[in-house]
Amino acid sequence: MNSLRVRTGVLGLALLAGLTAPTTATASAAAPSPTVEEQRLDLAVPQEILRRSGFDSVAPGFTAALDSVHSYAQARRVVARQGSALWRRAVDRVQGRGPAGGDLSRDDDRPLYWARLGMTREVRTWEPPFDLTVDQRSSLLADLERTSRGRTDIRYPGTGHKGIKRVLVTGFDPFTLDRDIRISNPSGASALALDGTVIETADGPARVETAVFPVRWQDFAQGTVERTLRPYLPYVDLFTTVSQGRVGRFDVERTNGAWRGGFPDNENIGRTETVPVTDPASQPQWTTTTLPYAAIVAADTGRFPVYDNTAVTEIPAGGTESVVRPDGPTAGSTARAGGGGNYLSNEIAYRATLLRDRLGLHDTLPGGHLHTPVLQFAAGNTTEVTDPEFVRNRLDIVAQVRAVLAVAVAAE
Repeated sequence: MNSLRVRTGVLGLALLAGLTAPTTATASAAAPSPTVEEQRLDLAVPQEILRRSGFDSVAPGFTAALDSVHSYAQARRVVARQGSALWRRAVDRVQGRGPAGGDLSRDDDRPLYWARLGMTREVRTWEPPFDLTVDQRSSLLADLERTSRGRTDIRYPGTGHKGIKRVLVTGFDPFTLDRDIRISNPSGASALALDGTVIETADGPARVETAVFPVRWQDFAQGTVERTLRPYLPYVDLFTTVSQGRVGRFDVERTNGAWRGGFPDNENIGRTETVPVTDPASQPQWTTTTLPYAAIVAADTGRFPVYDNTAVTEIPAGGTESVVRPDGPTAGSTARAGGGGNYLSNEIAYRATLLRDRLGLHDTLPGGHLHTPVLQFAAGNTTEVTDPEFVRNRLDIVAQVRAVLAVAVAAE
């Protein structure tokens, strides 16, 4: 284990498949077109965000590095190195280390999102001077996703640092970008602000490590949540997934449901089905938080109210129609929405808490989902990428996430 480091530093809105196995090629395959998500990169707002943060240099520098490689093995090293560098650069910028790179406020999560898409688009459309199979290109993209989202950068202090609690937090990318391309996600901003930091709590110091997840159904069906969390859940003292939720309030989501409601993701793909997990025969319809919700709700953590949200939507046992239950699910019911809805925020909460339970940690590991308020621009701002009220709202949300974590750690 590495020693403590100062970096910008739980789990997230976000996010409130039948998948086709990749074709194996034995020779270089034609480079695919950019994805729907990557195509938005050329719009004026993403370009302004990149320019005003200095992150407009990321994709060109990555392209130059790829152009210098002559083998797949070299390409993997370049992708891993530059993906990790992007994550560290984003964390450092948010936490105030190094140059700001422009006049965009440092707390902004959007430069990381758009710079990453510039890198994934380059890998996806790259035509190297050697044969690159479909599977190899997919592996390069997977390496880039892992390294640029903080998944390979999670490091807690070693056993010599006694008395330091370990906290794992996740956030999400911006989403609903076709509705408003300017959107920032306060859960992603919280992850960047908290990563590698130490929070002082009433029960002593707590080291926070974070990762950020995509808003894509397919990635979740392919197990990205479980692969990220499984190595750490047996060793942390608390975890929480975080996402953007409702206007003007935080919610600790009491119950998570095994249902995808079909709302389009960042690829404009919807999924309406039972959440696909391994061993579906033992899959429960519901999982529950083990966060200390009563203590969190009772504490003064910031300017936004915090609620213990117990409502779900279910099909009762023997029934056929959906019913809203304000006090949680009834016995034998089928999930149609958890407290956090039936989008990817509910799904990350469901997957993380199901993994906790399958690892036998339900009674010993506090964990669950926290929804932040919606991050709003100032009234009347319909075109500018930022404004003082927008920045204040994001800073206040991030500070309150930190305060909620301090309460949760001390309550256990």
